[in-house]
Amino acid sequence: MKVQDIVNKLQLKVCSGEKGLQRIVEGGYTSDLLSDVMGNADENQLWVTLQTHKNIMAIASLKELAAIVLVKGYEPEANTAEQSNEEGIPILSSELEAFELTGKLFELLKKGD
Repeated sequence: MKVQDIVNKLQLKVCSGEKGLQRIVEGGYTSDLLSDVMGNADENQLWVTLQTHKNIMAIASLKELAAIVLVKGYEPEANTAEQSNEEGIPILSSELEAFELTGKLFELLKKGD
């Protein structure tokens, strides 16, 4: 499944990194602790977090994540969005809480729609 498919199915807002919307998503990881994501997230996963600062892009780039999804309507800081655009790693936003969004993502990816 591609990032764009998930955006469409879950009605996510694309905040930045539009050129990466065709990236393949192979799973997901939910955490707000950067060291946890750095140690446990896998390549091509979608990262669900409420963090909005530039360090999330460093982790996403290092781990080669497919995209970042911010919860509770959060949007990235300006310098974070700028780096997202440069690297082509999308930052998306959802109005949902992390728990609910993670469940929806899990079901969507499990189905493979």
